[in-house]
Amino acid sequence: MICKQCNFENPDGAEFCSNCGTVLAANDQPQSNLQQPVSQSQQTEVKQTPYQIQSPVVSNASQSAPSNGLSVAALVCGILGIVGSFIPIVKYFTLVLAILGIVFGVLGKKKAMETGHTNTGLATAGLVLGIIGTAFSAVGVICALACAGAATAATGGALDQIL
Repeated sequence: MICKQCNFENPDGAEFCSNCGTVLAANDQPQSNLQQPVSQSQQTEVKQTPYQIQSPVVSNASQSAPSNGLSVAALVCGILGIVGSFIPIVKYFTLVLAILGIVFGVLGKKKAMETGHTNTGLATAGLVLGIIGTAFSAVGVICALACAGAATAATGGALDQIL
């Protein structure tokens, strides 16, 4: 059975078009994929072939919401900032990643609001994880510097004499 709306060939006995969802009447006569020939007055305006071919209707339901790259970058930087804040040497580098997570999160939310999208969840998650990662990394860096200062003070500068 051919759909009148999109000219899609459906199986016999189908009630709805599987391409565009239009209701198919059971008593419709099968149609060809091409429309009726164009009249002479229309043919001079069209100046193509005597038949016009309709393209199938594409449904928007299969399309997903556009992705926001800044939001994804914020989430990744925020996660790496938190995980790396617990590793002694790596925390100095992940402090930068956590700060980038905050920056990308703010920019991702701003871009989503400007384009009218409602998918700001990734940007918000990246922003929150970036803030937490920055706090953890900053505390770790401050503790490491305090320990190094305390060790230097406890030795009375003996390390400077050795070196």
